[in-house]
Amino acid sequence: MVRGPIFLEYWNVPRMRVGTVTGLGLLLAVMGAACAHAADWKKAETGTQPSLLSEFRFGFSSQAPWGSQYRDGSANLTGEILFAKPFTASDLFTSYFIPRPHVGGSLNFDGETSFAYAGLSWTVDITPSLFVEGSLGGAFHDNNKRPFASRTEQALGCSPLFREAGSVGVRLSANWSVMATVERLSASSSCSDSRGLTNVGARVGYSF
Repeated sequence: MVRGPIFLEYWNVPRMRVGTVTGLGLLLAVMGAACAHAADWKKAETGTQPSLLSEFRFGFSSQAPWGSQYRDGSANLTGEILFAKPFTASDLFTSYFIPRPHVGGSLNFDGETSFAYAGLSWTVDITPSLFVEGSLGGAFHDNNKRPFASRTEQALGCSPLFREAGSVGVRLSANWSVMATVERLSASSSCSDSRGLTNVGARVGYSF
């Protein structure tokens, strides 16, 4: 059967799919609103740092850009909130081992895999401007809600999955930074039908 335009395919997806994408869109909107409110709070309370939020990030990524028998290279809108470290260390080196909790989401523009995630992030300064970061956690995705035989996307199988990510970033100022990020959704041995999913993208971060 000849495939129709992408917007026709979108309307043929199950209602569960539409609800999931809507939910992720709302998640990203709430994240942005919460961080905007925190930024206003910081301006109002000069010299006082928020006790909960640490950083907000947003950007875009390419889904499965290295190709496979499945459709790949579609674009995602991404957003992430990092919370303040639960406690502080007396020296800089020790502080690198204390992670920041995070929550985030990835919304695909082409009706492919979208997901929400949470976990921990470790950020290490290489120079005052250059940093690297590693993240580990879990992700809930909507890829397992419909049959793969009629889809052209990466088969992820069960949900949730593990999420691992790595970033290299540059601080542009005291508040703003940019970073390149690679993230991977992968399964344990209990989810043998999953092929995993790798996304590559760029993000902008605002620190409070």
